[in-house]
This record gives sequence, structure tokens and C-alpha cells, in this order.
Amino acid sequence: MPTSSWYRATADAATIPASVAERAVEWVVALQDADGASHVTDAWRRWRAEHPDHERAWQRIESVRSRLQPLASPGTADIARSALTHGPTAPTVPSPRSEAQRRTARRHALKTLATLAFATGLTAAAREYTPWRQWSADYRTGVGERRTVMLTDGTKLMLNTDTAVDLVFTDVERRVRLVSGEILVTTARDPLPTPRPFLIETAQGTARALGTRYSVRQRENDTEVCVFQGAVEIRPRDNTAHPHVMQAGLCSVFNREAVEQAGPADTARIAWAEGFIVARSMRLDDFIAELRRYSRANLSCDPSIAGVRVSGSFPLDNLDKVLQTLSSTLFLQKETVTRLWGQDEIRLMPGRRS
Repeated sequence: MPTSSWYRATADAATIPASVAERAVEWVVALQDADGASHVTDAWRRWRAEHPDHERAWQRIESVRSRLQPLASPGTADIARSALTHGPTAPTVPSPRSEAQRRTARRHALKTLATLAFATGLTAAAREYTPWRQWSADYRTGVGERRTVMLTDGTKLMLNTDTAVDLVFTDVERRVRLVSGEILVTTARDPLPTPRPFLIETAQGTARALGTRYSVRQRENDTEVCVFQGAVEIRPRDNTAHPHVMQAGLCSVFNREAVEQAGPADTARIAWAEGFIVARSMRLDDFIAELRRYSRANLSCDPSIAGVRVSGSFPLDNLDKVLQTLSSTLFLQKETVTRLWGQDEIRLMPGRRS
């Protein structure tokens, strides 16, 4: 199927970093919610000036605006008004919708804006574009953020840092699609007369709850599942005929074809739900990699100290304190460089013992 001329005209969107594109869309929301507040518009202007990619991303937003405005269909008109206007618009007909409903409708329009502005190729391909799926998810968290959601069936869903999920509840199943990140699930008994199965879907397959409390983490090339209560049935996407049942106390990884041998499910893996990261004789480079999930800074350590062992319980809401503790207890020094676009690069280096 040939690509439309509109998408050919926006092909250069692929060169805009996903994090910058996401921030540009967030600024559209912020500018509307701020209702013209000067401190928000000033911050927005500073962001645009910080790096050429920021300005390119915003020009992409403006490009979509200019292309949508001449279109006459009600749907595109709503997008142009709701998603692309800086500040409130005055409707010609009074709307009976509540403020919450208007905010929801506006954010749905922003989802459309995101895919039009930054996804390349045809619409079908855009639906599989990972940043777009994260932006348009039903629930999501930013870097360093955690969130608890109570689902309509009574299930408790906790989202870890940088996580996105979609909910697909029907008459025959309860499905949570883990687009990215990590969740901790405590399932509830289905209130419907005919109980529906509860499934977590990832890129590699599904993990079905069997009266369960369990965590699921979408990694780069596989899925990690840890079971703390009950049991979980795993079905790899390309091998659904051979499900694998995991009992409480076990943790395993699966890809599209198979489930790896299970190991113990250490509760330290879900200490994030209480706001901590727990290390038990963990290599420093592995600890830094885990800590990096919760920080917008680029964290690293010098290769010469990568094998230093770290133990302890560290608060996720004060990463500066964590790094200071590491530096003082392990005799390290912290080097920080702030790039032109505002991101900090923090590197732990060998220190001098006094």
C-alpha cells in the first residue's frame, strides 16, 4: 500500500528523539492547563530555545496544526481546537459535559496529535510505534513516578517508573496490555456471574492470574514474571499450545517461544512498591543500571569500580541522597556534567581515601 503524501511530508519526524517528541506534546497540555499563566509560557519558550531538537519538535506540532486547520470534518476540527490551541476556546454552543469529561476528550485529541505529529508511515504502522503507544496508554507514569490504580473489578494495579498500560475489559476477559515498564498486580475476584480470566499481555505473550499477586516487567527482548501469591499461567506468543504454570515464590523470564527455568522470587524485586530499591551484594554497575530507571539523568560508573558490591535499602524519591551515600560509604567521587539541552550526566569515579 503506498504511503500518503501527507506522511511522506512528515517523514523527518523519525529523526526527533522520542523523549523530545513526548515533551513537546506534554507542553501542549501544559499550555492549555495553565490558561495563559506567564511562568508556564516562559518555561515553554526556554525549553524551545535549549536545543535545536526542541524547536524542531515544536515546529512539528505547528506543522500538524496548519495541516489540520483547513480540513472541514468535525473530527479534525475538534483536534485543531482541543489539541492545538494555546489556551481555552469558547464553544459556540454550550456544552453539557463536565470539566473532567472535557479534559478526557482533550487528552484523547492529544493522542491523535501525537501520532499525526511524530509517528511515521501509515496509520496501521503508527499504532505499533512504541513512543506513540506509551503516549496514548490508558494509564502511564513518568520517569521516577509510581502510581496505584484500582480497576473496576477491584484489582489493584501498581505502576512502576516509566510504565504504560492499556485496559481491555470485555464480557469474556479482563486484559491489561503492558506497553512498557513494570507493574505489580493484586487480582480481585471477578464480580460478574461468570468469572472472566485476568491476563497481562506483553510483547512476548500473556501471564494469566490464578488467584494471584504477581509482578510483570517488560524488558527489551523478554518479559520477567515474579509470583508472590497464587499461581500464574504463562503462554509465550508463538507457543500458546504449551502453557507453563508458575507457583508462588518463583520468578522467571519468557520470550515469544519459551519460558526459562524459574528461580526464587525475592521480595526485594518489588521493594519499589514501597518506595525503595534493595541491593544485596549487587554489582555497582548493575545497581546504577537499576537506579537509572528512576532518573532523568544519565547515570554511570567508571569500569574500574563496576564490580564493587553494594548492599542496603535506598529511597527512590531522593536519588541525590542515594548517590551521596554511595560516594561516602564506598569512597567514590561524583562527577556531574550538564549538557546544553539540560540533561545531567552523573558518573561515579574512584575516590581518594583520606
